[in-house]
Amino acid sequence: MKINRRIAHKLAVLCLPPFLLLSGCSSNNTAQTDGHSVARQWNEALLAAIRVDYARPTVHSRNLFHTSAVMYDAWTVFDKVAHPYLLGKSVNGYNCAFTGFTPTTEVTSTRKEAISYAAYRLLSHRFKNSPAATASQSRFDTLLSDLGYDATLTSTDYSDGSAAALGNHIAACMISYGLQDGSNEGNLYASVSYQPLNPPLVPTLPGNPDIIDLNRWQPLNMDTFIDQSGNLIPDAVPHFLGPEWGRVAPFSLTAADRNIYQRDGVDYRVYNDPGAPPYIDIVNGGASAEEYKWNFSLVSAWSSHLDPSDGVMWDISPAALGNNQSLPQTLAEYQNFYNLRDGGDSGTGHPLNPYTGKPYAPNVVPRGDYTRVLAEFWADGPASETPPGHWFSILNHVSDQPELKKRFRGQGPVLNSLEWDVKGYFALGGAVHDAAISAWGIKGWYDYVRPISAIRAMAARGQGSGPLLPGYSVAGLPLIPGLIERVLPSDPLALTGDANNIGKIKLYAWRGTTFVPDPAIYIAGVNWILAENWVPYQRPSFVTPPFAGYVSGHSTFSRAAAEVLTLLTGDEYFPGGLVEFKAPKTSFLVFEAGPSVDVTLQWATYHDASDQTSLSRIWGGIHPPADDIPGRIIGEKVGVAAFNRAESYFTGTGQ
Repeated sequence: MKINRRIAHKLAVLCLPPFLLLSGCSSNNTAQTDGHSVARQWNEALLAAIRVDYARPTVHSRNLFHTSAVMYDAWTVFDKVAHPYLLGKSVNGYNCAFTGFTPTTEVTSTRKEAISYAAYRLLSHRFKNSPAATASQSRFDTLLSDLGYDATLTSTDYSDGSAAALGNHIAACMISYGLQDGSNEGNLYASVSYQPLNPPLVPTLPGNPDIIDLNRWQPLNMDTFIDQSGNLIPDAVPHFLGPEWGRVAPFSLTAADRNIYQRDGVDYRVYNDPGAPPYIDIVNGGASAEEYKWNFSLVSAWSSHLDPSDGVMWDISPAALGNNQSLPQTLAEYQNFYNLRDGGDSGTGHPLNPYTGKPYAPNVVPRGDYTRVLAEFWADGPASETPPGHWFSILNHVSDQPELKKRFRGQGPVLNSLEWDVKGYFALGGAVHDAAISAWGIKGWYDYVRPISAIRAMAARGQGSGPLLPGYSVAGLPLIPGLIERVLPSDPLALTGDANNIGKIKLYAWRGTTFVPDPAIYIAGVNWILAENWVPYQRPSFVTPPFAGYVSGHSTFSRAAAEVLTLLTGDEYFPGGLVEFKAPKTSFLVFEAGPSVDVTLQWATYHDASDQTSLSRIWGGIHPPADDIPGRIIGEKVGVAAFNRAESYFTGTGQ
């Protein structure tokens, strides 16, 4: 199974999703229809619309779930066992009336029509304020027309057996439900009350002189901010995205999973509360100060792995990477799990491909190419469907593989494509929806600092390794020979222009985009830099996502999705035991030139892919390990719970 994401990016923003490069873009930019179910076609239309909307993982996890739910409900009307989710039910205080339906035509065509109208009406509503609303609506209109349906049929009176009216009614229920589900959709999902404690950081200026609390999130003041979907955002200081998202009505999360906290007289709902991240006291250090310093120094250290010319070669095949058996809990376990100096984790790889019975072939590339490709591949930048949508693309790719037999949980009869798709989307949609509620509820309450803020702020205070060494501060960066050091008088960095930098902290790290005048030609490389100038491996117009770090959304989404795909297929391995993505030499990377060689990312299992997603965010300078592991743990819980709840609807026991 081979995937080529960068080519999909370069075709056009309205092309096929990255995991589904089958035959290029269709001339009218509609979803590919070759042998695909009607649910798949609408899912493709949704993913395409997400790629040209604002980069809002919270909003789009909800769109993915709600669209999956209306298609699933339309499907259940004609099934003798499955229960609908919203149709004819009272869900989270909203009642969707349903008096029964008698079709006037045969079931297959009626079901297809009802699904289409339900999806069409909901998507038209949800993307009407998108920056690409005209293009997305055109796509929805074209798909509906290509399927043979009339967009002017707007009635919701299904009493005469009209499938179009039934679909319209199902969509109308979901639209009304969504206007009262706690997302603040009616006010364009704006924050209700949150205000950042710290004043903005200006990434283009050295240091972080204005930060008040090293434990709290800090907005960025950008000359130009372009979100992860490539949209120019007019506000130079982007607001925190979704700090009160814990208020959104969940799918499988329960009151027993929830804590309610209060700050400034406002309630924050936190599901699957992992407890506080490591904090630091700039005066006394505090009990978790060493853990705090270790976490952010690791992010700095891993920034040194982003140079393909450093001579370090890695085998990135499933024989060498992946297959993690457990996740760390204590600081000592974290330090054993993550390799601070050399990078990577404690995964031992897989001895054999269970499908072929043979060892996985070696796949040796420069570490600096692997880390950069990994960081950009999972960054979900321009023309991406955001992290939750990325996993829908993965599910679609898996569903297309001839090795896959579409048996629910890998057992029983082979399902037709429509049943497989509506059930898979419903389960996966519920999982990413609840993953967003859990992760962003935690982000909003704990309001935790990002690496760019913490690293610069600690560096300004000095070194944190010990009071017997010069320039000590309890809140300083720990010294690591060859990675984090003090500037000495003989150092090339001692004097830069009129600045005297002796005694400052320097990092052996990626030099940043100021060393990349043309990203098609140049790479920044790795060298000693002043810590006050450290930046993540990201575009200069983006730098860091506009919301708190703890916990990692990528880790939470990805582990939840990996659990669903494992349970859905009844197999921890991708079909055939291997999935590949090729990043072609010199033409994949966006932040700088590269990779220097063809790099083929490979994963044996869904968990392997999820774990590499998590690592990519550390190499990308976005998250420390303290954000990562709790996200993985929560994602595992959320994914299993959502799948089990979805299954209860499939078997007719869900309420």
